[in-house]
Amino acid sequence: MSIKFAILGLLCREPLSGYDLKKRIAESAALYWSGNNNQIYKTLVQLHGEELVTYEVMHQDEFPAKKVYAITAEGTAALKDWLVSPPELPEIRDDFLIRIAWADLLEAGQLGDLIDQYEEEVGVRLLMEREKARRKLAEGQKDARQALFERLVGENIVSFFENELKWLQKVRQEVGRQEVE
Repeated sequence: MSIKFAILGLLCREPLSGYDLKKRIAESAALYWSGNNNQIYKTLVQLHGEELVTYEVMHQDEFPAKKVYAITAEGTAALKDWLVSPPELPEIRDDFLIRIAWADLLEAGQLGDLIDQYEEEVGVRLLMEREKARRKLAEGQKDARQALFERLVGENIVSFFENELKWLQKVRQEVGRQEVE
C-alpha cells in the first residue's frame, strides 16, 4: 500500500496536521506502513504539488505554527480511483513463521519458551485491539456507513489475532505429540 492513499483516506475524514497523521498511522493495525516519519511529510509535499491536498497554516500560542492538511476534490477522486482498482493480495511477512521454519534447531525448552513469549505478545495485542474496537463503537459519532466499515476492519484485525492464538495451540499440540514419539 502506498502511504499516499493512507494519507488521503485519513484526510477524507477530517483535516489533519502531519503530526496527527503520523499518530493515526502508528495507532492503526490496518494502516500498515513501515516507512519513516519524514516520508509522511515528503508525501504531503507531493500530494500538495499534485493538488490532491491543500493546507492552512494554524498559529498556536505556545507551539510553533503547524500546517493542517485537507483533501481536495481531485484528492477524493484519486482516492476513489484507487479504492476501485484491484486490491493487492496481503503479504505475509511474519517473523515468528520464519523462526518456526527453523525451530528444529531448538531444544524442546527453547521452543516452548519461544512459543510462550509469542503467545503472550499475541494475547496482549488481541486485548488491545478488542479495546480499540470497543472504544470505536462507544464513540458512536460517525455516520452509520462509516461506522460499519470501521467495525468490519476492527473485527478482521481481532479475528487475525484470535486465529493466531488458535494456531499456536495447534503448534503446541503437534510439537508435543512429536516429542513424545
